[in-house]
Amino acid sequence: MRPVIRRLSNHVVDLIAAGEVVERPAAALKELVENALDAGATRLEVTLRGGGCELIEVIDNGRGMEADELLLAVERHCTSKLPDDDLTAIKTLGFRGEALPSIGASARLFLTSRTETSETAWELSVQGGAVEGPIPAAGAVGTRVVVRDLFFATPARRKFLKTARVEGSHAEAVMRRVALSAPDCAISFIMDGREVFNLPPQDMQTRVATILGVPADGLLALDEQRGAMRLTGYVCGPGETRRTGNGQFMLVNHRPVVDPILRTAVRVAYRPVIEKGRFPVLLLHLQLPLDRVDVNVHPAKTELRFADEAEVRGFVIGAVGRALARSAGEGGGIQADLGIIGRRASSIGQKVPGTSYSYMHTGASKVPPADFGFGTSVRRLSSSSGSMKMPVAGLAENQRDYGSSGRAAAADVFQTVPADPVETEQPVQPLGVPIAQIHATYILSIAPDGDLILTDQHAAHERLTHERLRARFEEGAVRAQALLMPEVVDLPHESAEALLHCAEELAGFGLEIESFGSGSVLVRSIPAPLSGGDVAGLLRDVAEELVQMPDLSARQTDSLDGRFEAIMARMACHGSIRAGRLLKQEEMDALLRGMEQHPRANTCPHGRPTWLKLDKDGLEKLFGRTK
Repeated sequence: MRPVIRRLSNHVVDLIAAGEVVERPAAALKELVENALDAGATRLEVTLRGGGCELIEVIDNGRGMEADELLLAVERHCTSKLPDDDLTAIKTLGFRGEALPSIGASARLFLTSRTETSETAWELSVQGGAVEGPIPAAGAVGTRVVVRDLFFATPARRKFLKTARVEGSHAEAVMRRVALSAPDCAISFIMDGREVFNLPPQDMQTRVATILGVPADGLLALDEQRGAMRLTGYVCGPGETRRTGNGQFMLVNHRPVVDPILRTAVRVAYRPVIEKGRFPVLLLHLQLPLDRVDVNVHPAKTELRFADEAEVRGFVIGAVGRALARSAGEGGGIQADLGIIGRRASSIGQKVPGTSYSYMHTGASKVPPADFGFGTSVRRLSSSSGSMKMPVAGLAENQRDYGSSGRAAAADVFQTVPADPVETEQPVQPLGVPIAQIHATYILSIAPDGDLILTDQHAAHERLTHERLRARFEEGAVRAQALLMPEVVDLPHESAEALLHCAEELAGFGLEIESFGSGSVLVRSIPAPLSGGDVAGLLRDVAEELVQMPDLSARQTDSLDGRFEAIMARMACHGSIRAGRLLKQEEMDALLRGMEQHPRANTCPHGRPTWLKLDKDGLEKLFGRTK
């Protein structure tokens, strides 16, 4: 028989919509807490059980609802957030009027709410789409929402849920995003009887440090504006990375989002400074005119559509890149983790792990050797090698010859500085004065604040060399290698068009192409650093990225930039001083001063740290003075 078109029942419509809005417990939780924030809540209490499948409870102190408003709240497409029906200027987190009806259609939903002017609270329940109430109830000003047995009315959907632990982790990620979007709101989050966090109202930096799990002073503040767009937030330096992207949080006009445009921009900005396969840790808040972004793309409201994606991507890449382009003199070094040395040996004569010496027996007592146990692994800097160019706080000794040994030598070394030294204005040198070279590989220096600085000479020089090569690359000064026989590369029509559109930009990198009929390009020259490589493969990869993201420049594609980065890193590696090379003090000093002036000097081109620091707190923990 011919199928007949008919109208679906309201209950089936609700179940279909529920599958879009509430795909898992975390999605239901997100809708409920966003409703609370839209209601002006300054305090949130969230409780979950069974990953949210058994229970979701959200209590807020917002404006609350009257009895007639409760009935409307559980009807589809009823909302207080679009007073003028204008979808081009959405200022609230929610606006579709679908969350509560969708939850009520597939779960047991209980609402208790009270306004400031109401003499009593009102309670309403929706179980599998059936509405009961409202009836008078006891309750404080605000709203209490309880969701039990999520998806009991749609058992097929419940079968596809993960374990309680997995669903709970998704719910926790939602709460962390919400906490970052509303730092002035106190939030308590309890899951299966365990308090995940209990946050008072905080300033943004403190809230970010708490949620990201990083020291507040390790965050790099970001605040840039271009036209009507403004980007604020905090990013961690390259020393703080994660194995996954779970440490990346993004807001657009105070709305937590998971947007591929912003994630791509972050990846491009961090690519020169972090190790491949690692992910940065940050919070970015992009503010732009409401009519320049469309949030009505998906019922979950975590996906956006920007009016000008290229403008947004370029702005974010530039702003984050400038925040990361700090020299070593501006901080960002990685705190040394020397906990392994802190484990005390079971006996004084036992060698401590991580050191290159052991105590020696001298009669009845055991004392370190006269040369302080450094052995030949440390090359001492004599006074003839150079002089200290700045005073170092906490260092009361003159620079002396460390080559001698014995009691006399030791007494001579610890001779104090005259009581009234002549003070002269000295340049600020954050990486301090080099005092030794360890294993002919690491430079030991003392910073002005007394911190110990350990610098990897090869990694540091590799970064400086890499930055010189990068400057030439950015200026388009890459030498072209003309091909003896031009190579024809066949591509899909749209891929060839995307490449030819960027022909002028590619020529600046030494890659000269021209049209060679429909769907083909002719390659006349390639960048000299890439000679001998797979030119056709490179062009196909670049073209594919340009087709997928047409607003991306050729320079920003992973294929082209990644290959140049690899080549430049290899050239910088081979052109830098090697580990094991003895350096003069003047050379070590010049290397440290160069790191203080050049951008991105905190990591090498491969993303590894160039220097570590050990501050007073670290030393006191190492020696057991503090816990």
